[in-house]
Amino acid sequence: MKIAFQMDPIEHVNIDGDSSFRLAEEAQSRGHELFYYAPDKLAYQEGRVTARGHDFTVQRIQGDHVHLGQEREIDLAEMDVVWLRQDPPFDMNYITTTHILDRIHPETLVVNDPFWVRNYPEKLLVLDFPDLTPPTTIARDLDTIKVFKVKHKDVILKPLYGNGGAGVFRLDANDRNLTSLHELFTGFNREPLIVQKFLPDVSNGDKRVILVDGEPVGAINRVPAKGETRSNMHVGGRPEKIGLSDRDLEICTRIGPLLKEKGQVFVGIDVIGDYLTEINVTSPTGIQELERFDGINIAEKIWQAIEGKRA
Repeated sequence: MKIAFQMDPIEHVNIDGDSSFRLAEEAQSRGHELFYYAPDKLAYQEGRVTARGHDFTVQRIQGDHVHLGQEREIDLAEMDVVWLRQDPPFDMNYITTTHILDRIHPETLVVNDPFWVRNYPEKLLVLDFPDLTPPTTIARDLDTIKVFKVKHKDVILKPLYGNGGAGVFRLDANDRNLTSLHELFTGFNREPLIVQKFLPDVSNGDKRVILVDGEPVGAINRVPAKGETRSNMHVGGRPEKIGLSDRDLEICTRIGPLLKEKGQVFVGIDVIGDYLTEINVTSPTGIQELERFDGINIAEKIWQAIEGKRA
């Protein structure tokens, strides 16, 4: 197959942790042809969806992991698969790329389905499952957020469309910074904030469960660094081996059919204790860590699912 990757600069990825690199590596081993382009090289031109980028090959050599061909323009309708793999922020630029890619899907298979990536951002899809999630409020209004904090005392405040642990604050019962943080956040964007009851179980780790075409295939635990509330690996969280609990499987049984129905082939959910906190559909990570811990080739499973859909 002909495979295009829409992603952040491939020259700068961490080959030992980046899921897009691992997906490209597995695709190459299966005989597929690879093309890379950055999101700002995607275009709609008089009825055609095009991208300027490079044919490429990969190898697992630090500092020499990708070889790019000469830049050329392609018609993405001629691809078999397009991977939507750039990292958030989930802003209007990101959303616009999903609108453009909608115009070639599903004749060209876009993974994950861009319509539902746009309509199911990480921190909003979980609202469909309130019995699985911690108490949550989404608001821009400071008084509404204050009422929630008075009720639950110890809370997590974060931007609704943030990623990688950026801008996440724990405000305990004695904290006096809510108003200042609200001023800070609302001073530079117009988006709401999300506030959730703090889950003490996060000290034991924030579990990333990987689902392929709606089915759970494994998990890793991400343990916060000493003195940190955030467990994201971007901010120093330590990955460790862990299995799937009965509660994890219960959560996956509830959400998996919806993810499969909506074309979300590669999804990473976050579970703290018994609670589902996020459903990551934009650019999930974790498959390399899971492969090292459990020997499960998640990239192979993902490509088997995609190849089945194209067949």
